[in-house]
Amino acid sequence: MKFMAYTMVDLCWKLSVCFLCYQVVLGRVKKEGHYVAAVYEHESILSPNPTVLVDRQSALELMGRNLDIYEEQVVAAARQGAQIIVFPEDGIHGFNFTRSSIYPYLDFVLHSRSVKWNPCREPYLFNDTEVLQRLSCMALKNKIFLVANLGTKQPCEYTDPHCPTDGRYQFNTNVAFNDDGMLVATYRKHNLYFEYAFDTPPEPDYEVFDTPFAGKFGMFTCFDILFFEPAVNLIRRYNVKQVVYPTAWMNQLPLLSAVEFQQAFATAFKVNILAANIHHPTLGMTGSGIYTPVKSFIYHNMESYGGKLIVAEIPVITIGYENNLESNKRFRENLHQSCKTFTSTSLDDQVCFKEGEETASRASEKGKEQLPPLFYAEMMYDNFTLVPVWGQKGELQVCANTLCCYLNYHRAVLTDELYALGVFDGLHTVHGTYYVQACALVKCGGLSFSTCGQEVTDATALIDFQLWGNMSTPYIFPLLLTSGITLDFADDMGWKNNHYYISKNRTSSGLLTAALYGRWYEKD
Repeated sequence: MKFMAYTMVDLCWKLSVCFLCYQVVLGRVKKEGHYVAAVYEHESILSPNPTVLVDRQSALELMGRNLDIYEEQVVAAARQGAQIIVFPEDGIHGFNFTRSSIYPYLDFVLHSRSVKWNPCREPYLFNDTEVLQRLSCMALKNKIFLVANLGTKQPCEYTDPHCPTDGRYQFNTNVAFNDDGMLVATYRKHNLYFEYAFDTPPEPDYEVFDTPFAGKFGMFTCFDILFFEPAVNLIRRYNVKQVVYPTAWMNQLPLLSAVEFQQAFATAFKVNILAANIHHPTLGMTGSGIYTPVKSFIYHNMESYGGKLIVAEIPVITIGYENNLESNKRFRENLHQSCKTFTSTSLDDQVCFKEGEETASRASEKGKEQLPPLFYAEMMYDNFTLVPVWGQKGELQVCANTLCCYLNYHRAVLTDELYALGVFDGLHTVHGTYYVQACALVKCGGLSFSTCGQEVTDATALIDFQLWGNMSTPYIFPLLLTSGITLDFADDMGWKNNHYYISKNRTSSGLLTAALYGRWYEKD
């Protein structure tokens, strides 16, 4: 009996150790203050004729094929210990619909915090909710929070001054379910990107939902990330530190590739972002990731097809954007003092100049040597003013309107690659209207000035640099993109003497873009 007792104790101990090892392998033993997140970049099955009107059953069959893939990924993520999973914008129904042809693909959702509803447990409450039911059941069966994007409809009265003429709203909608399948949040996209099938909600939605593992999550969609409403105001108003972000983003180099800007947003606002993009390389659509302010787990693939599941354990952020407000306030107070400042060699040497005056007359004080020539090139559909980055090391400046950009640089080895320092301070008007202040060090597409601003994906030059500018907005997104569309992180960044700066000693691989991308929301 004694032998049997020891054997049982020994067996139980071994089983518990094995179970613990199994949990570690699956990623279910988490560090304290961390959580496991998943995003899925989905190659959606698209309607071959999206402008043709079909019946509801045909629409459900197509969406069901995408939902089958979603379900496989939810199971896979849950097995790896994920507590939340995010799917992309347009992933279930696709895109390029008209207002009428998308109608059979729309679910009904009641956009109200007062109604508690579990679509999996209560499928009979509302008609036309088949997609919501399937998503809810995925969350419930796998005990995971789930965020997805779908088209939704909501009838409206003709007495409503915003009601469309067909008597219904059609929204691009994110939905969030808790791990019991309860619908806990709905968000209607505010900044539509040529989405004529959908309506803009009358007022911006500020949607948050609570989780037991990471507190509050906020959510917005795709093009929203470039605007104050609702993205920035959501973070400010609710002090959000975790963001879920479905997107269908078409990459545009050198300043707005998906992973590049998603990381910049996480860094600028000191938030975690769970970003799920559509995967359609022929349309330039790829780039998903799980981002913290200082680390990322990304996927960018323009070569192959098929989806990609990313699962990562990240820390819960407890200090958010709220802590930046005082420094931003001080920045605004100091910005319009009696003289503005620029730096000739470092951020500590200040020189005053008159408003709108080109600094230092572009003449060097060191022996009046000839400076590199100014030239102009189109970048991101904007007319940038640039100077070439020649030689192994140097100091450069370039100005436009009230913005001056400065660069100290040193190349480890001179390569046969042309780089340029560019500035833009003005209203961007192509594919959206918004005001940009940008200082950008970019690799050019070739060796002629006319190639600067082109989309480039590979580089070999390793460059130490400090880049700074007298930005007029506190909303600066630091971009650092390296060869193969990979991300690097600055050694230091922030405000000093009314200038925002970013510095890096030796990029991890060839430099594609180092930029300060400022959004001056008030001038939109």
